[in-house]
Amino acid sequence: MAKCAVCGKSVHFGNNVSHSHRRSNRIFKSNIRTVKCKVNGTPKTLHVCSRCLRAGKVERA
Repeated sequence: MAKCAVCGKSVHFGNNVSHSHRRSNRIFKSNIRTVKCKVNGTPKTLHVCSRCLRAGKVERA
């Protein structure tokens, strides 16, 4: 579910780095919102990232 329907942005992976510089895996989750949008003139619920919402790539219903 954590995937943008417009640009395809999803989770990214990286490392937690402690004070002693030991590393463990972590996940960076995208800021995904569930939004009602117009798709071909009909309202539809999509999962869209906040960057696509701010850029106006989606027409809200």
